Amino acid sequence: MKYLILSSAMLLLSLLSPPAIAANCQDSISRTQAAVDAAIGRRAGNGPWQPESLNALRSRQPTPQSVATAEGSSSAALRRALAALDRARAADGAGDARRCHAEVSKAQHLLASLP
Repeated sequence: MKYLILSSAMLLLSLLSPPAIAANCQDSISRTQAAVDAAIGRRAGNGPWQPESLNALRSRQPTPQSVATAEGSSSAALRRALAALDRARAADGAGDARRCHAEVSKAQHLLASLP
């Protein structure tokens, strides 16, 4: 009886652990996304003026990806960081916490490499 209770408790704890790990990855994604957005905003504010694109003229809201793309080759690391965050979200949705954390780490590394 004692072993049954212990094994049931262990099973319950193992079932409750993955959501906590997933929440940690989602938190990491959110923090890293905010840092990437801030870096894109700084670059957009410091760069030269550019004419409005057709998407802007059609009243489409800019996304971090579209702003990074508009910044040109100087923002290649930011585009790669955004792509890594997209892969992290996909891994998080699939329940692959290890892959999620690896992709978030890639995004953070790319962000840290910016001048």
